[in-house]
Amino acid sequence: MKNIITQFSRIFVGVLFIISGLIKLNDPVGFSYKLAEYFSEPVFNMPFLEPFALGLAIFLVIFEVVLGVMLLVGYKTKTTIWALLLLIVFFTFLTFYSAYFDVVKDCGCFGDALHLTPWQSFTKDVVLLFFILILFINQRLIKPLFSTPKTNFAVYVSVVLCAFMAVWVLNHNPIKDFRPYKVGTNIEKGMEIPEGAPKSVVEMIFIYKVNGVDKEFTEKDLMNIPEGATFVDRKDKVISEGYVPPIHDFTMTKDDSDYKEELLKEPKLLVFITYDLSKSEPAGMKKLAKVTADAKAKGYKIIAMTASGADEIAKAKKEYNLDVDFYFCDATALKTVERANPSIVVIQKGTIVQKLHYNDVDDLKLSDVAYSL
Repeated sequence: MKNIITQFSRIFVGVLFIISGLIKLNDPVGFSYKLAEYFSEPVFNMPFLEPFALGLAIFLVIFEVVLGVMLLVGYKTKTTIWALLLLIVFFTFLTFYSAYFDVVKDCGCFGDALHLTPWQSFTKDVVLLFFILILFINQRLIKPLFSTPKTNFAVYVSVVLCAFMAVWVLNHNPIKDFRPYKVGTNIEKGMEIPEGAPKSVVEMIFIYKVNGVDKEFTEKDLMNIPEGATFVDRKDKVISEGYVPPIHDFTMTKDDSDYKEELLKEPKLLVFITYDLSKSEPAGMKKLAKVTADAKAKGYKIIAMTASGADEIAKAKKEYNLDVDFYFCDATALKTVERANPSIVVIQKGTIVQKLHYNDVDDLKLSDVAYSL
């Protein structure tokens, strides 16, 4: 019976680590954004680690997949189980911290393929910890599946394949797009809220300084605020989260007006996405001018979307000879649309029909786009 439980734990933990790792390895840039969120000032206040977020993300996801393979094939059992235990203890701490202090809404454990609430993520890690402890206690029951050379070969191959996959998706698009803006998505429909969907319940909290101390008051307490108290701030406390549509922060703003409704009716719209012009890849930006000329010749309306300011926009237009209008959108939304900076998105009457990394501009098929839905 003990052996059955141990082998089940081995398979369960190994397979889950491989699946979780591969989903994140499919989109390491997205996982790096999540790590950067953990490193940010409101969470762990370690901004000096933010520049290393992508490197750490790639290392962690490859390590996660390879650990799963090592466990399944029985490679260096003691070392593998110790590594699994230390890793899951670390992740359990992170997810508990996120849930208890309500600082990170989604741990990114399964990328964009499956979103878990902070407490769901913590529960998942506690379950994994339980099974890894079973493996830790019964290490002697975990035997290699193959001879030593074959076992070593399986592990080495997994490392090479993971590294190859990481290089590929960093220089192109994710192999499988789980994001709300995948090809075939109609942006306007993605923003719709179904009739009868639950609404968020929000309580306004007012902060007043009373005798030198900041105190919080709800709306019903406003009549009881002590005389002489001075107003400091107001914040909204979410009592219960309502329905949030897959696309909820997408704008196309210019000169303080949102042109989203108008632009998403365009039958032939080409969009350059560059969330931060100061961080955009120069080689990619240089390719956009040629794309602009080709697209204009085929009757496309061409715009660019960024979260950068007017000075950065003017500098980029001059440096890269970009004769296009720039529209503002929140950086987080643009990072969700596309991971490359810059990238190209073709939209037909609000529906995304093509998305390209700047390395793949030669694959742009403007002439093949169907112009009627």
